[in-house]
Amino acid sequence: MNREALYHCSKSNYAYPYNLTDIRIRFRTAKDDVDEVRLYYGVKFDWANKTYRIMTKIGSDEYFDYYQYNIEQEDIRLGYYFEVIAGKEDIYYTEAGILDAFDDNRAHCLFFQYPSAHYVDIPHKPSWFSDAVFYQIFVERFDNGKPENSPDGIVPWDSDPTPKSFYGGDLEGIRKHLSYLQDLGINAIYLTPIFESISNHKYDTIDYMEIDTHFGDKETFRRLVKEAHDKGIRIILDAVFNHCSDRFAPFRDVMEHGESSKYKDWFRIKDFPVSQTELNYEVFANVPYMPRFNTANKEVKEYLFDVVRYWTTEFHIDGWRLDVADEPDHCFWREFRNVVKEMDNDLIIIGEVWHDSMPWLLGDQFDTVMNYPIMHQAINFFAKGDIDARTFSEVITMQLMKYPDVINEMMFNLLDSHDTERFLFMCKENKQNLMNAAAFIFGYLGSPCIYYGTEIGLTGGYDPGCRKGFNWNTKEWDHELHNFYKKLIYIRKSEKPLRYGMITFESTKELFVMKRSYEEIDIYVVINQTDKVQLLPSDIIQSSCIDLLANQSLDCNEISPYTAHYFKICKGE
Repeated sequence: MNREALYHCSKSNYAYPYNLTDIRIRFRTAKDDVDEVRLYYGVKFDWANKTYRIMTKIGSDEYFDYYQYNIEQEDIRLGYYFEVIAGKEDIYYTEAGILDAFDDNRAHCLFFQYPSAHYVDIPHKPSWFSDAVFYQIFVERFDNGKPENSPDGIVPWDSDPTPKSFYGGDLEGIRKHLSYLQDLGINAIYLTPIFESISNHKYDTIDYMEIDTHFGDKETFRRLVKEAHDKGIRIILDAVFNHCSDRFAPFRDVMEHGESSKYKDWFRIKDFPVSQTELNYEVFANVPYMPRFNTANKEVKEYLFDVVRYWTTEFHIDGWRLDVADEPDHCFWREFRNVVKEMDNDLIIIGEVWHDSMPWLLGDQFDTVMNYPIMHQAINFFAKGDIDARTFSEVITMQLMKYPDVINEMMFNLLDSHDTERFLFMCKENKQNLMNAAAFIFGYLGSPCIYYGTEIGLTGGYDPGCRKGFNWNTKEWDHELHNFYKKLIYIRKSEKPLRYGMITFESTKELFVMKRSYEEIDIYVVINQTDKVQLLPSDIIQSSCIDLLANQSLDCNEISPYTAHYFKICKGE
C-alpha cells in the first residue's frame, strides 16, 4: 500500500456539510492501490454505538482514487476514522496518523471529528441557479440600438476591432434583442461593465453611480431590466471593485493634493507625490490608469457597498459578477456578501478567479466562480486534441475533488469569454469540435454560459479579436450551430438529471462517457472525439434508451467519429 498517497482533512473539501443532516466524507488513495476503504463513524458522545460503511469510489485521476460516503442522520456531531485494506495489509487512518490498530479506549484522542453544522456555514445555492442558462454580453459590441448615443469616430460594425475602437453598442441594442435571447432559451444575462468610463470595455470606472452616456441612461437600463424580467431573464452586472480609473474623482484628488488629500488612504500608495511614470502606487496588472483600491479602508467599503445597494435596490438586478475577484482582501468580500444577501438571499455573486478558488467558496464570500480550469481542459480535449477521453475525465475528476459537491453544483461554466480567444477560433474553425464541447458544458455540473455570438459562429483570436460586433444579418449565421445551441438549451431545461444529477465517468481512452443520474433516470453524455467509429458501453447497449440530441431511439451500438450524444435511460421502464 502506498501510505504516502493516503489523505483526508477534516472540515474541508474532504469533510463538509451538504445540508444540516448530510455530512459528506471523502478519502484519497493511490490509484488502483487498495481493495476497500471503510468509514467508521458515530456521534462522538455516543461512541459505543458507532458503525461502519464501505466507501464508494467516486472517481480517479492520473495518480489517485477518491472515495466518498454521505452520512445522513439527525445528530451529526461526529467522530470518525478510516480503515484501509489492501490485500493482507490493513491500517487505520486517524487524526493521530496511520495506526496498525484503533484503540476505542482512546477514541476521542484519535478520531477525526465534525463537531457541528450550521445553516449559515453551508454555501447557499440561489433557488434559480441550477435552472439558469447564462449569456455574456460585451455591451459595446452587441448592437447599436440608439445611434445618437454613439461616441465620435465609431468604426463600421463588421470591421475588425482594435484595443481602442468603438462600435456604438449600447443598452438599447440589448433591449431590442431580448426576444432573440428568449427564443434561444437564455434566462440570465451577464453584462460587462456599464458604468461611466472612457474605454470601450469599461473596466476602468470613472463614476460608479452613473451609466456611461454612450450606453444610454438609467431609464433605459430600468426598462431593460423590467422587460428582461417580464421575459423570465435575469440581469447580472459586472462590478470592478479591485481598481478604478485614474479619472475617478477621489484618485484625481490624490493626484492633485498628494498626502493632504482626504482620499489618500483609499488607494495602495507607496509614497508621495503620486507619479504615474514611476508608478509608486499599486495598479491592476501593470496598467497606470487603473489604480487599486485599498479595500480594507472603511470609507472605501462604505462607498462601494453603497454602490451595490443602489443598483440592486433601485433597478432590481439579480446579482453581481466581480472582476479580478482574487485581489481584494477576504474581509472585504465577507462584508460585501452580507450587504448583498441582506437585500435578497437569492442574488447571485460570481467571482472572477481563474485558479483554485476554495478560499472564496466557503459560503461566506462568493456563491460561485467562473470555471476557467474546466474551460482550459475543454480546450485541451476538444480544440487542441492534446489529451484523450480518459485523461479528460481524470482532470475533470481532479477538479471536482477540489470543492464540495454543493460548490461543484454551482459552478459558472464557460468555453470562452471577453478575456480569451473564441472557442471556434481555438478549434481552427472546426464547428463540430465546438458543438461537442458545448454538448459537454451543457451536460456538466453547474450552469452553462454562452459568450455572445458563439451560437451563430462568431470567431476571433485573443482580445481584441474576441470582441467583434454581433452579426445581425441572419443570412450569414451558421444556422446549424445556432439550432444546435437551441436544442442543447431545450434539452437541459427539460431533463432534470442534466441540472440536478449526480455525476460519474465511464470513459475509455477513445470514448468520453459522463453519466448524470437523478431519481430513476440516467443520461449518458457520450462524445467520440476521434476519427474512428467507437462502440458504446454495454450498460447503454443493453438498455432501452433515447438519443436526445438525435431525437430517436438507439438503433446501433456504434458512435460515429466527432459526434456527441445524450442517451437517456429510464431505470423503471
